[in-house]
Amino acid sequence: MILKSLLTAEIKFCQSLLVRGLSNKPSWDIVTGVCVERVPVVTPPLNDIQKKYKNMIYAIEVENSLKSDHEVRHENDKIQAELLKKESGDVDMDAVSKITAQDFEDASTEELTKFKFADIQTEADKKNDKSSTERCLQRHLVMVTEHKLGQDKLKLLPQGLWKEGETLRQTAERVLLEHCGPELKVQFLSNAPCGFYKYKYPSDINGKVGAKVFFYYANFKSGKPKTKADWLTRTELTDILPARYNKSVSEFLIEESY
Repeated sequence: MILKSLLTAEIKFCQSLLVRGLSNKPSWDIVTGVCVERVPVVTPPLNDIQKKYKNMIYAIEVENSLKSDHEVRHENDKIQAELLKKESGDVDMDAVSKITAQDFEDASTEELTKFKFADIQTEADKKNDKSSTERCLQRHLVMVTEHKLGQDKLKLLPQGLWKEGETLRQTAERVLLEHCGPELKVQFLSNAPCGFYKYKYPSDINGKVGAKVFFYYANFKSGKPKTKADWLTRTELTDILPARYNKSVSEFLIEESY
């Protein structure tokens, strides 16, 4: 009798494991996050290695290059000037009467001295307006929005739950549209996720133990999100995002060299 009871209990236990194993209901929420990045608008300053490489390439190009039209014209002007001094009959009077290469060079140099480069510090920089993409023109900026997780309000990448029947890429596009509206224009760079992060809930929620977040990357093109959003540099991201979350995000972002 005892053996029969134990056997019955074991069968029920195996049945429960089998039912749980065959169930289509996942134990984790599937979430898709979107990393929208505005790339630098103005060329970032070169670091030491980049400067050395630039100088090396320039030296090689100068050494292997042919003379430019301006250089050839400069040499021809010198030849004509020498012939003119000697009162030679070989002087090309048409070439002498025209503006010389040196005159053109002097005029160009004078024009350059009057030219002033625009200030790369914008009004958004002066006001420290983090909601504007017109700031930190030499830096990469990533968009973050406010999310409520339990009792906490955190600034994270736009994210939302996957719906059955969607691909992860379709979820990423829908989430961005729901969070930011149709005015924000971006370009997704792949159909596959570029990063991953998972975390557990403090307690089971609807039978789910936590969330698995699949990140997609997109370049900012134009427009403004309908909800409040901040555009943050790499340093600002580190200060705002939770440590483990930021580590996962930083693994697929290009590291700035300055």
